[in-house]
Amino acid sequence: MSYIKNSINIVRSIALREVKTITHKPIFMYAMLIAPLFSLVFFLTLMGKGLPTKLPIAVIDDDNTATSRNVARQMDAFEQTDVVFRDVDFPSARILLQKGDIYGIMVIPKDFEKDVSNGSQPKISIYTNNSFLIAGSLLYKDMRMMASLSSGAAQLKVGQARGKTEDQILAQVQPIVIDTHPLGNPWLNYSVYLSNIILPGILGMLIFLCTVYSIGGEIKHQHAKEWLHMAGDSLPLALLGKLLPHTVIFYSVGLAILGALFGWSHFPMNSGLLPMMLLMFLFVVAAQCCGVFMIGVLPNMRLGLSFASLWGVLSFSISGFTFPVAAMHPTIAALSNLFPLRHYFLVYADQALNGLPLYYSAVELLALASFAILPVLVLKPLKFALLNVSYKM
Repeated sequence: MSYIKNSINIVRSIALREVKTITHKPIFMYAMLIAPLFSLVFFLTLMGKGLPTKLPIAVIDDDNTATSRNVARQMDAFEQTDVVFRDVDFPSARILLQKGDIYGIMVIPKDFEKDVSNGSQPKISIYTNNSFLIAGSLLYKDMRMMASLSSGAAQLKVGQARGKTEDQILAQVQPIVIDTHPLGNPWLNYSVYLSNIILPGILGMLIFLCTVYSIGGEIKHQHAKEWLHMAGDSLPLALLGKLLPHTVIFYSVGLAILGALFGWSHFPMNSGLLPMMLLMFLFVVAAQCCGVFMIGVLPNMRLGLSFASLWGVLSFSISGFTFPVAAMHPTIAALSNLFPLRHYFLVYADQALNGLPLYYSAVELLALASFAILPVLVLKPLKFALLNVSYKM
């Protein structure tokens, strides 16, 4: 009992020492509070509407009839499309597309109305700049839909002229009706799947950096022996006391992120808040354990911070929320399990988006918890570095 009480006093003393360090070094306040909260406001503001709107395009109307003008007006009525150029020729529109002033071109050919009336097949040409992937893809979808609608309207007009009923014409225009149900994100809101992973990813990278910087600072400034002496020469107690204030601060910031995403932005949260709170806690602790491992493997602040930065940046690419892990090379797919953000994403998809029972995510939650083993693997080399390594500029 006295050992437990003594350990608690040691952890408390080191935690108070760390709080003093945090409050006296502005870089900690920036990395722990300002940077993640700024990122939160930035991304939720940047993608506040979920999808880009009013993307500029040019419509070249070589027919200039009531039918072709109606197509241009209908194109402009799409929420994501803004027809900003109409009275231009194709060479001028191509230059605008190459310069990035517009993202797409729709060309309505000459004799469009005449060909529609006599049952010919006029061709509407579509050009999109897929150097801007999202803008090009969205505009292609809208212009392709407009072309299909125009085709359907033309067939309806021709069919009615030939005495067919509307039902007969529609059966030919669209013999198979597709009933789509996008699950998890029915609004196709980019912010739902981007912000919910990018923001925790940024938080995880900052945790890596702060953990490495905090422990590496003890080596750099020759305070490691004093730190260990306060812990009774016990590195586990020293680490626990040092990282406890970090855990409280980062977890509070994580809860603020969850509150902004699911409370203020009303993103899908089909499993309730408690599973996501548990997930965030395990993610914060897992990221801290990774940071301890990084500085233990490379007990030099510069090398440790480089390791943390690299691992944090790779997390965004390898977690699978943009490019699926199943489509990656098998070696890279296996390595994805070494990144806490990968497991965070899988649990988020199961819980917040799909609303599955918590036991479906048990394996991924245990995987996050298993990152706690990493500091144990480097206790001896890290302690040796703290006692013997002399930092050289």
